Amino acid sequence: MFDIALYEPEIAPNTGNIIRLCANCGANLHLIEPLGFDLEEKKVRRAGLDYHDLARVTRHNNYQAFVDHLEARHDTYRIFACTTKTTGHHVDAQFEQGDVLLFGPETRGLPAELIESLPMEQRIRIPMMPDARSLNLSNAVAIIAFEAWRQMDFAGAQ
Repeated sequence: MFDIALYEPEIAPNTGNIIRLCANCGANLHLIEPLGFDLEEKKVRRAGLDYHDLARVTRHNNYQAFVDHLEARHDTYRIFACTTKTTGHHVDAQFEQGDVLLFGPETRGLPAELIESLPMEQRIRIPMMPDARSLNLSNAVAIIAFEAWRQMDFAGAQ
């Protein structure tokens, strides 16, 4: 399967929606601290409903701890920066098992230095109209996650 990582997420209901999404598509979810909310907040629980028990959620103290976790798994992985600050479209990426879809915080996106640390082919965006700034985080995660899963022939789905 693939992984979804949220870098310093700020809005509880978005994370709750993404927990539910991960439970339904089988992706692992990584939350990279600091978080802008407490995971026990009612808004997170409400958005995730009863899917918390079905999702695999791992918290990491910072980005380096997240990368260390990936390295310790001894799996092959690639990190895709999902950002409005690039030109490559998500449908042009060739996703594979073990890939990580990394999303930034709602108000500022991923830091430039993090985006620039990844190869151009691992920087992807969702096409939008010219004057649009961005999509809601949980919507963006759903769009890219389901494209990745589609490319993996919906592995594990009924």
